[in-house]
Amino acid sequence: MTAFTKSSPSAKCKSEYDSLRRVLLCPPEFMEIRDVINDVQKKYEDENIDAEKAMQQHKEFLRALQREGVETDLLEPSKDFPEQVFTRDIGFTVGETVYIAEMAAEIRKGEEGVLQKWLKNNQFKSETLGGNRVEGGDVLLDGETIYVGISSRTSKNAIDELQKKIPDSKVIPISFDEKYLHLDCVFNILSPTEALIFEEALDKETIDMLSRRYTLIPVDAKEQFALGTNVLSIGGRRVFSQPQNVKVNALLRANDFRVIEVDFSEIIKSGGAFRCVTLPLIREE
Repeated sequence: MTAFTKSSPSAKCKSEYDSLRRVLLCPPEFMEIRDVINDVQKKYEDENIDAEKAMQQHKEFLRALQREGVETDLLEPSKDFPEQVFTRDIGFTVGETVYIAEMAAEIRKGEEGVLQKWLKNNQFKSETLGGNRVEGGDVLLDGETIYVGISSRTSKNAIDELQKKIPDSKVIPISFDEKYLHLDCVFNILSPTEALIFEEALDKETIDMLSRRYTLIPVDAKEQFALGTNVLSIGGRRVFSQPQNVKVNALLRANDFRVIEVDFSEIIKSGGAFRCVTLPLIREE
């Protein structure tokens, strides 16, 4: 499935904020909370997901990306994978290579094969990290520095293996409270000098380290639960965010970001937002 004109198949990504040119998504056609795997899902387990509403919100996001000049590719959704909308978790792009994840939750195992097949068919270079557990929500890029969250989804062995594969980059492990699932739910890089952060999930040493590099824009507990940290930067100080996260959006605008608001209220019931549902393939300065 494709939703935009194709360009060169060569992957290219070295940051979270260079202009997003091409991205891989998956429609939430079969989205549901089947096995609770995080605190957000626990809250919405009885209510569950309105898949039709989720599809409408995802389509609006897709159209908004396209209006901003982003090429969008779509994986074919499968009823076997109710969490497949979160394509960021099943892979991450570093340089010209797309690394395929090793999923931790049983409900998500098998998504890796779908991604690997798509990448092969579309002539993208891909690798794995030697069977070590890793998910893309824990991997954040900033030039030659790569931050990787140590979580229940990403192992220290995977971090060590990634460092071996990219010796010219510095891979920095970051510990955080694992109940927040992935690093990008508590920390997100917006530009070379700015980042969103939910400080309650990180220790003082880590916060101090990050504050030496970035102006840290705080996210409070209420908006963190509504995935306020999980925005998507697409370059040129453009950021996708939910209209419900009023404080985050006001702070972003105060720091001269253009906030593109899209309602993702149905999709976030499963614990992920704009960064989670996008796997960047090409970003360019």
